[in-house]
Amino acid sequence: MRESRRDENSGFRRSDMGSWKTVLVASLATEMLLTACAATAPGAPAVTQEQGAPGTQPAGLRRVTAAIQGDPHTLYQKLNPASRVRGIDALEQVVAAGMATPVPGGGLRAQLAEAVPSVENGLWRLQLDGRMETTWKIRDGARWHDGTPFTSEDLVFTMSVARDKDVPIFGDIAYDSIDQVEAPNSQTVVVYWAEPFIEADTLFSYQRGVPIPRHLLEQAYLEEKPSLTDHPYWSNEFVGTGPFTLRDWVQGSHMVFQAHDHYVLGRPKIDEIEVQFIQEASTLAANILAGAVELTLGRNLSGEQAIQVRDQWRDGRMAMSFDNWIALYPQFINPDPPIVGNVQFRRGLLHAVNRQEQVDVLTGGTSAVADSFMNPNQPEYREIEERNAIRYDHDPRKAAQLIENLGYRKGGDGIFRDAQNQRLWSQIRTTAGDDLRDKMIFAIADDLQRVGVDAQPVIVPRQRAADQEYRATFAAFELVRNPNDVRGLRSIHSRNTPLPENNFRVTGNRMRYANQELDGLIDRFFVTVRKQGRLEVLGQILHHLSDQVVMMGILYNTSPTLLSNRLVNVGAGGQGATEAWNAHEWDVR
Repeated sequence: MRESRRDENSGFRRSDMGSWKTVLVASLATEMLLTACAATAPGAPAVTQEQGAPGTQPAGLRRVTAAIQGDPHTLYQKLNPASRVRGIDALEQVVAAGMATPVPGGGLRAQLAEAVPSVENGLWRLQLDGRMETTWKIRDGARWHDGTPFTSEDLVFTMSVARDKDVPIFGDIAYDSIDQVEAPNSQTVVVYWAEPFIEADTLFSYQRGVPIPRHLLEQAYLEEKPSLTDHPYWSNEFVGTGPFTLRDWVQGSHMVFQAHDHYVLGRPKIDEIEVQFIQEASTLAANILAGAVELTLGRNLSGEQAIQVRDQWRDGRMAMSFDNWIALYPQFINPDPPIVGNVQFRRGLLHAVNRQEQVDVLTGGTSAVADSFMNPNQPEYREIEERNAIRYDHDPRKAAQLIENLGYRKGGDGIFRDAQNQRLWSQIRTTAGDDLRDKMIFAIADDLQRVGVDAQPVIVPRQRAADQEYRATFAAFELVRNPNDVRGLRSIHSRNTPLPENNFRVTGNRMRYANQELDGLIDRFFVTVRKQGRLEVLGQILHHLSDQVVMMGILYNTSPTLLSNRLVNVGAGGQGATEAWNAHEWDVR
């Protein structure tokens, strides 16, 4: 059952809409005061020197104290589905290396491999029938933390586990395209692909699952497969190939990593990294301002909270990376009201929303207006997005004109009415628990109200939103925070539409949009290996999505990283790279 169209049932008062900015400013001022008080209050937790303040490190020891806003259960990101526990992705990149690793500017850098396979270097071969081969060659001197040589047998074992349907936690779309894996010698692996896969060079990396040690896990895999993921290897007995080794792990408190002297890319410049587990945002902010934490890892403070800390932290700074986007997703199956299915109406609504104001007011100007389904971090963004995406600048007069052209006329209350004198209304729904989205939904409703649409914001409790059928059958629009890198284009293919016949368990195509032209373009994109041809298809996809207003981007969400001024070669990451992607290069002044 859908919520009533009546305002009194939406948890929203008409008088709230015009004052959303006033309320926001007041709340920010209060939060800043509370943060400052927390940093200086007697007894404020986790800010004592005994807990790792940078100023107490032994003479000559190059040490960094970081924090994550979570309590990790593993150091292997594949065992942390949907990044449920914040920061595990960064911890993995501290202790585990892949054959290659994503870099913030896009692309990959070789780690355990001599080179990343490409068509140009001959390590990625395309067959006329669509099959492929990728060859990986291991660097000389690569070793596990226990001193055991890292060999091609580890890579073959990793693929055996990863492709095993009885160990589904390792599942990845890449493995569906692989025919077989061979190791002609101890330093080389050849992967034979049954069909084109444009991300074949990401195999054995952070995105697909970094290599695991055969000598430590093969017996457990063969004899205790159902409980393999419960093996202590994945937590306090972790042995990796990365720049740092796990020295200490106190559950609920902290971890300590020490430099791996024999790391294949050279010994790290930092001797030790302590990572504290601080789940409360106010406590984390207090630790930063008190100097007990020098670096945040993984998803942590919101943009607003990070700005507050930055403005009070004389010894540090804030770096940002584009993380995902927040967008209005229209309903394309039986929308209520039906006018939602009209592209001219959707174009009008997008012109009505003052997205730049939301960027300025709600994110402190640290974000950007989302004009297309493409992450600005991606290297192709400037080349493709600006040439192919249609932009909808804030223009209330144009918005009203587009709606009037559909046969609506404004009534005395300023709301559009149709030929039967029915008010033009539209519900906007979002799920509770996301502070930024909660604020945005009222700002959007305010803008739509100003042009004559009776917008009704509804914040759905998380427990109610867990009902998959209810979630899929929203009435008109849903405000969501979703990944928006090009790899996510698969999710909006019509095959990923939640429907009664699949019990609404298929997810991804939240709009339930079905279009043969778009499906064909998406299919072509993911089998076009050569870059130039792939970019041409990508441009056509972005044009279709923006021209038909399949999704209505509001803003690109940013992920803040707070870091001390004494840190060198440390940044915010992005494009699949966490802050720790180059941890062996970190240094201190």
